[in-house]
Amino acid sequence: MRVIAGRYRSRLLVSPRGMKTRPTSDRMRETLFNVLAPKMDGAVVADLFAGTGAIGIEALSRGARQVYFAENARPALTALRANLGALGIGAEAVVEAAGSLPLLRRLVASGVRLDVAYLDPPYRETEAYEQVLGFLAAQPVLQPDAVVVAEHTRRMELPKVSGLEAYREITHGEASICFFRRNPFDQPGPANLA
Repeated sequence: MRVIAGRYRSRLLVSPRGMKTRPTSDRMRETLFNVLAPKMDGAVVADLFAGTGAIGIEALSRGARQVYFAENARPALTALRANLGALGIGAEAVVEAAGSLPLLRRLVASGVRLDVAYLDPPYRETEAYEQVLGFLAAQPVLQPDAVVVAEHTRRMELPKVSGLEAYREITHGEASICFFRRNPFDQPGPANLA
């Protein structure tokens, strides 16, 4: 697995052995960043369920200012930290080892607003999609023009979440990515960090 374009182009990324970590394919990453290209320069990005960090590293490579990585599986976390270290990525990457919701709660508490949020939970953890999409829709963590992207198996129907509207879906093989934007008629409620 390699970084596709930008500052770290063609640099190799490591991933843990076995099938527990499912990195986003090169083809899907290329498609994703072709769509997100206009948003990357200076963007603040969250790579949720980050695995090896390939999505967030690609975002940094293509001009993102700050990426927050959330990963709590030890083998994937080890690979993520190894990839950041091998590329010499420092303060522009923040790693949260407690997982995606703890990271998002911390961002809300510190007033960080995201331009892009990417989530790719293990496909079998269907409730993770609903929890994270629901949090992103309900809490003041997204910029008004933010894009939320969820990778999922093409056979899965993503939950409908008040406050986010799906506007595009792309499928390659067994994987799909769905793009969401804030629904302009729904505003995030007060921060409930419990």
